[in-house]
Amino acid sequence: MNREFIEAINELEKEKHISKDILIEAIESALVSAYKKNYGTSQNVRVDIDREDGDIAVLMRKDIVEEVYDDMIEMSLEEAQEIDPRYEIGDAIEFSVTPRDFGRIAAQTAKQVVVQRIREAERGMIFDDFITKQGEIVTGVVQRKSGETLFVNMGKAEGILSAGEQVPGERFEVNERLKVYIMDVKKTTKGPQVFLSRSHPGLVKRLFEMEVPEIQDGFVEIKGIAREAGSRTKLAVYSEDVNVDPVGACVGTRGIRVQAVVDELGGEKIDIIPWSEDPKVLISNVLSPAKVESVLADEAEKTATVVVPDYQLSLAIGKEGQNVRLAAKVSGWKIDIKSHTQYYNEEAADDIVEIDEEPAEALEGEEVFEIEE
Repeated sequence: MNREFIEAINELEKEKHISKDILIEAIESALVSAYKKNYGTSQNVRVDIDREDGDIAVLMRKDIVEEVYDDMIEMSLEEAQEIDPRYEIGDAIEFSVTPRDFGRIAAQTAKQVVVQRIREAERGMIFDDFITKQGEIVTGVVQRKSGETLFVNMGKAEGILSAGEQVPGERFEVNERLKVYIMDVKKTTKGPQVFLSRSHPGLVKRLFEMEVPEIQDGFVEIKGIAREAGSRTKLAVYSEDVNVDPVGACVGTRGIRVQAVVDELGGEKIDIIPWSEDPKVLISNVLSPAKVESVLADEAEKTATVVVPDYQLSLAIGKEGQNVRLAAKVSGWKIDIKSHTQYYNEEAADDIVEIDEEPAEALEGEEVFEIEE
């Protein structure tokens, strides 16, 4: 340990933003362990490193007592006063026990500690960098595969794209570039783990934010999004500015903006819907492309019964219920769809009075009209 070492520590503090004091304290603590391991002493030892010139000292501490029971940790008053007559019972004395060959052990230990702390600091910086990118899109390169899981190189870190977060039908090979959504970032003993997704609705949302300047500038707001990855996404958009068409802004001239997103998603269908604060209008919109006759909404329960023309029923429900399922997610309403015939037949059935009594008893007190031809 010397001045050059201290200068190297100072440089590390500047470059890696690791506190010099924290680093030296870590080295001192490691050197205590190294000393005990190599020289088999008790617990009353500490290591002191001079912050200026790097000189190192191993100091043993003994308590000054009236009667000595353990001379490894205690010293009599008489012995202490031979060193300095001012010592009294209850004081503690420290003296150097630095071995001659301790410099080699110290240098090796210090190197190990510094390397470890640099690694920890770099992991910390990577974590801090990616935790701020949570919910964002980054571009990476497929570095390797393990079964169905892809490991994506994103520069400073490697991200994990599990099979469950991939889009059905999508295939990426090693060295292929792709856009991924940062879903979560966690600290582990092996460093930060970055969990990625290609199927998250946030990926579609961020892609539109990248493609549509009106969204970036705040003129258009994405109010709701629902996605079944690889198949269809519904996106509800809104603008407070009456001069801005939110759907048109997202579609772009000749559909160029929405097509860019569709291409990135491998041809996934995207429905862009105007958002409305009126539940009836909103629900009619989110069931697009189906036409809606009427909406009966219960705002307290957030449930709605939607009546559609008979020939539109299958379109409103969608293949395997996909259209109504996405409509419910994007709007936040529970939606029950009925065909015109089904709804009005049920209404008519509700109006029929069931008679359990004898006819004369049932009609007692009622006005009876006789119609003659």
